[in-house]
Amino acid sequence: MAGSLLSVGLPAAERPPFLEDPLGTREYTAPTPARAAGRLGLGDPCPGDGRADQAWSLLEIIDQALCHNPQTRQAWANARVQAAQLGVAEAAYLPTINGNTTMSYGQSGSGRSSQSQLQSFDAGTGVTGGTFGRQEQFRITPSVSLNYLLFDFGGRSARVDNARAALEAANWSHASTLQNVLFTAVQAYYQLFAARSALEATEASERSSEEAFKAASFRYEVGAAALADKLQAQTAYAQAKLNRQRATGDAQNALGVLANAMGLKPHATLDIEPPAFIEPDAERERDVEALIEEAKALRPDLAAAEAQVRAAQANVRSARSGSLPTLSLVSNYAYSDSSISQSFQSWSVGLQLSVPLFTGFANTYQIRSAEEQVTVQEATRDQLDQTIALDVWRAYFDLNTTRETLSSTNDLLASATQTEKVALGRYKAGAGSILELLNAEADLANARLQHVQARYNWHIGKARLAQAIGALDPTEIGAGSWTARKQANLP
Repeated sequence: MAGSLLSVGLPAAERPPFLEDPLGTREYTAPTPARAAGRLGLGDPCPGDGRADQAWSLLEIIDQALCHNPQTRQAWANARVQAAQLGVAEAAYLPTINGNTTMSYGQSGSGRSSQSQLQSFDAGTGVTGGTFGRQEQFRITPSVSLNYLLFDFGGRSARVDNARAALEAANWSHASTLQNVLFTAVQAYYQLFAARSALEATEASERSSEEAFKAASFRYEVGAAALADKLQAQTAYAQAKLNRQRATGDAQNALGVLANAMGLKPHATLDIEPPAFIEPDAERERDVEALIEEAKALRPDLAAAEAQVRAAQANVRSARSGSLPTLSLVSNYAYSDSSISQSFQSWSVGLQLSVPLFTGFANTYQIRSAEEQVTVQEATRDQLDQTIALDVWRAYFDLNTTRETLSSTNDLLASATQTEKVALGRYKAGAGSILELLNAEADLANARLQHVQARYNWHIGKARLAQAIGALDPTEIGAGSWTARKQANLP
């Protein structure tokens, strides 16, 4: 009772550790909302909010996202909710003690009338005299009762198993959320620089279009080209300006998306360190079926779904125990003290057998509902299993495609660059047409954008495959040097 009163009366920050978590259920959850690097031995990724005013590296962006993205805090809080529910279920193995105190105040009175007064009363005159007395009484009766459930045919253990499985599912969901947030940050990071590189490409295309327009204008002024050449070049130059303006807006939007993934408010002064590019490798050039099987063993969301199935199965056992008797130890002690009588005390100890004889078929439908819930959770798990196989399949072949595309766009960019130079030189020399030059510039602009997209899509695809397998961590995005610094406790 004292523990219950203290836990209610004190704020959470002021409660003693024993009363905050007396059954120790919080140890089954992560100590911070972003323990993403725990298996790497990197310590707490959330040491504090302070940082120097410098450019954000990719790994600092990941730390920031994991620590301050609301999704990670929500998933962590859900896990701690389930830890508290586990404590509720385990508390059924302990006795309950209740105190009760009754205080009362009352008065009682008595009186006596004479014979003549009674005769007058018979005659209808009423009683006008006599002797009356009044007595006050104050009574206090404190009592204490104890109830200890001894046996309930597995109901308590089923509820504990249900809560423990639900906590396990919440922990796996937390891990899945961490991977999702990590991937979102990585994707937003590379998309930012893809947008900035696309902006640089459009700026280069604008300069090329401007040079072509100047060449066409010069040839028109000296009478070596028709007005149509100048107008076509001017139109291409205006389109290049429009493309550059759109690319500028896309780059600003990408910066806002990255800031949002980091849990920050977007602002133009956010300085991001550019990525260090890694050449495509063949580390994932393995059998795709083996990767699918690996994903089924590593994906945290599938583990969470499996835990939900176990929780539903435990809930069936709990529902069935509701139709069975329970045996409890009961005890009571009471003390009564009165202002007009002697005090007395009483106590009792015994066993209480409770048998549910008829509940209006409520237990029948509770059991049926719990059994159908198992079917629902199993179907959800099987659907997720199929989705994971498809995710790995798509991510695997998308990564292979982007690897090949990157190699192809390198050749395409080199060829388009050379073609544009030749076309511009031919046009200036009067040997080529304006249409030839404009087509070459359009091909070069397209080659630049495709090369930028392929370059960054490969990095994103690498992270997407790791996430699909369930093995996304900093080492999957080229963080070897960062990992070494963390393990050595270096800044």
